Amino acid sequence: MMEIQEKAIAIIHSPEECKGALLPVRDALEVLSGRWKLQILISLSSGPMRFKQISKAVIGITDKMLSKELKDLEINKLVVRTVYDTFPPTVEYTATEHSKSLQGVIEALKDWGMLHRKEIIGK
Repeated sequence: MMEIQEKAIAIIHSPEECKGALLPVRDALEVLSGRWKLQILISLSSGPMRFKQISKAVIGITDKMLSKELKDLEINKLVVRTVYDTFPPTVEYTATEHSKSLQGVIEALKDWGMLHRKEIIGK
């Protein structure tokens, strides 16, 4: 991991290159920011889910916040909302192929989180 960071730092030689490297990071953080989006995507990684299933899987999220976050994820093409013609209407949410490209990022965050927990609280 340190080797990758050193390579990334070594490549940037000017303020323009620094700005160019930071813009995609800023964009990614803007799309994934907040407490809930990654948790929602992780819950959808096992397959399509209905609203209440996601609500139960993501402990602590309110229905209002879940609705907002799902809309944001849909706008950013990370989630697809499918409405089935039933009575009452059935709605399912599915992670897109684009969202699956985050798998490596999520794994890296999990690994770093485990290291951070050990550093901070020794667990």
